[in-house]
Amino acid sequence: MKKKREFQSSELVKSFAKIYGFEDKLLAFEIKDFLQEYLNDALFQEIGDVNLDKKILSIKIKSPLLKNDFRMRKTFFLNKFKEKFGEENISDLQIL
Repeated sequence: MKKKREFQSSELVKSFAKIYGFEDKLLAFEIKDFLQEYLNDALFQEIGDVNLDKKILSIKIKSPLLKNDFRMRKTFFLNKFKEKFGEENISDLQIL
């Protein structure tokens, strides 16, 4: 099954992102794709925006229940993201 937004992070794309300052946006897309795989479809529908700015990952969640769950398990998710995408890329997690 193909994803709606499937992309390849080739070296060319990464170097283009680095030149034009889109590295954080590219990583945010990768994190959102990871969340799509990690969560079931119903829960993923509640994820709004995923942004990475100055190593602070912010995830906007529509559902109050899911938002509360993410806040309670913030350390777990932060460690999971750091493990998957590198500790040098993410320093904090905000649930909005």
